[in-house]
Amino acid sequence: MVVEGSMTQGAGQGPAARTETLRDFRVPAYVHDVPANVVATDPAPGAPDPEEHPDGYTPTARDLPVINRGDTVQVEAPAPAPVPSGEGMGPLYVVGDVHGYLDELLAALAAQGLIDAEGTWAAGNARLWFLGDFTDRGPDGIGVIDLVMRLSAEAAAAGGYCKALMGNHELLLLGAKRFGDTPVNSGAGTATFQAAWLLNGGQKADMDRLQDVHLQWMSRLDAIESEDDHLLMHSDTTAYLDYGDSIEAVNDTIRETLTRNDADECWDLFRKFTKRFAFRDEESGPGAVRELLAAFGGSRVVHGHSPIPYLLGEVGTEAGADGAEDGDSGPVVEGPHVYAGGLAIAMDGGVTMAGKLLVQQLPMDIDEFTGKAR
Repeated sequence: MVVEGSMTQGAGQGPAARTETLRDFRVPAYVHDVPANVVATDPAPGAPDPEEHPDGYTPTARDLPVINRGDTVQVEAPAPAPVPSGEGMGPLYVVGDVHGYLDELLAALAAQGLIDAEGTWAAGNARLWFLGDFTDRGPDGIGVIDLVMRLSAEAAAAGGYCKALMGNHELLLLGAKRFGDTPVNSGAGTATFQAAWLLNGGQKADMDRLQDVHLQWMSRLDAIESEDDHLLMHSDTTAYLDYGDSIEAVNDTIRETLTRNDADECWDLFRKFTKRFAFRDEESGPGAVRELLAAFGGSRVVHGHSPIPYLLGEVGTEAGADGAEDGDSGPVVEGPHVYAGGLAIAMDGGVTMAGKLLVQQLPMDIDEFTGKAR
């Protein structure tokens, strides 16, 4: 079953050339004269110190601890459990940031038994949540959205569901389409959504293929949800608390903000959801997670947004942009990263950095004392 109007445009194209390591974080070749004060949504080596920028500026690689080459993420995802065929809902899965890497997404979903060889939903009554950031940087963002929309219809017909959350790149693409070069107050002068979108990996092919059905779908996405005592969100930030004291209130407020179609309001929303690393500090991180859990419920936060290699350490150096010597691929992401005293699970495997697109079944088997997978 296919959602009306959601053509699988681009889904059948051949694999695109893979961009290595940090190249995806650089400004695309077709971008010129991008204002320096627009928000960059991911850290990049050699960027200015975040303390020199206004509130909301994304931290750069400079303030991150060093991870040794060859290190691996300490959490290895367990093998997926079989999908039950009885009544009731099946197992819960989450997907990290996709960023246009359609082929990698199809492979990861198939490896978990969620789709078949033809890319059709094959998981019966299983539940699947995407944590946001479907477009930008990768080769086929619209193909990714088309796939998620189609799987949503197929999963519902099979007794399960496939749902998605709002990422900061959905806000960015919506803003670029709606407001273009309209000046917005960035907090450090004048910026535009168009410039910020290009700076952060916006793809012309995605914009050319963007249809009303995609815009409507993105604008109606929830920002935060709770499933099986897991608080699902895109960004590792406490900024969600600025929009309400309950899950329903946050989602309603963000939808209303997008409906008002005010460029400055939408920019402020986008800026807040580019914030990251709220849970990373060993001392303050667990407290930040508990603040969110106290307001919205749940026992553990599951998020995307911040690539796991950046949560663990520095990928690349200012002397070497690729972050690896010849024959050395750098840090290897094997699975989700559990941290903040076991209260947070990071799901962005860094697919744009030659990392891994993660699909994980929840709950994970985590040692409650160490906060690590068993």
